[in-house]
Amino acid sequence: MSDAAAEPPLIGTVAIVGFPNVGKSTLVNRLTESRAAVVHETPGVTRDRKELECEWAGKRFVLVDTGGVDVADPSPITRSIAAQAREAVEEADLVVFMTDTRAGVTPGDEEIAAILRAARKPVLLVANKIDDPARDDEAFEFHRLGLGDPIPLSAVHGHGTGDLLDRILELLPGTAPDAPGEDAIRVAILGRPNVGKSSLLNALLGRERVIVSEVPGTTRDAIDTVLRREDRTFVLVDTAGLRRKRKHRQGIEYYSELRALQAAERADVALVLVDSSEGVVEGDLAVADIARKAGRFVPSSNGVCASGRR
Repeated sequence: MSDAAAEPPLIGTVAIVGFPNVGKSTLVNRLTESRAAVVHETPGVTRDRKELECEWAGKRFVLVDTGGVDVADPSPITRSIAAQAREAVEEADLVVFMTDTRAGVTPGDEEIAAILRAARKPVLLVANKIDDPARDDEAFEFHRLGLGDPIPLSAVHGHGTGDLLDRILELLPGTAPDAPGEDAIRVAILGRPNVGKSSLLNALLGRERVIVSEVPGTTRDAIDTVLRREDRTFVLVDTAGLRRKRKHRQGIEYYSELRALQAAERADVALVLVDSSEGVVEGDLAVADIARKAGRFVPSSNGVCASGRR
């Protein structure tokens, strides 16, 4: 029997939500034992919701990382991030609400708590950034949010994460949609910044799965989305824009592009998107070369799609 066949079935979906910079992506990486989520000290790094599988005590579930929810921020990108987080909550079986003990209970925490109470979904309240178990009592402040007993933990050091995982398994329903199998066709959507990659993904899906903005660099992670068409299954991967000169990239931009390159490596097919209003430029050739080196580039209309901005 293959390893894939031996994997336990998925038992549910968990969405992690919270104010910006409380440690959601750090917790996702800790629980999944990976570096799949982009982590940076700058608030607002995560924007689109990212789904990953997590395994604990012989059981598997889907973990959904979301962008920071700041209800008071009127900017269009922040509103789009909040909308993505709300959709993740609606689709989840369980919500993990992360707070920051160093900041204490903030107005933003209270606003998110009100949203979660109205959603009527099971919620686990987490008090993050408690690096010393002797400071667990600091979590008690968050009782006032009205979402049950806070679980003290440190996403960075792992303190309390085992207790959190045990509680997650207790509350999940035991069933979830099947994950795509090994026969799924992985398609990485590559291109320069702002050529329409996210717009193309949404068009293929027929819904607003990822955030679309005129601001270059909106997509910061590689976002996998399953598309089932008749008897075929595809995993479409939206990626951050690739620039021609990458040697001096640092911080968020470096990690975003690294994940785009990794998406190309693990794809079966790479769609290289170009802006038809500009024609093929040097940056497009650099992206096509990345796909070629990964052995995924198909030099035809199947492998290259020209699109203007939407």
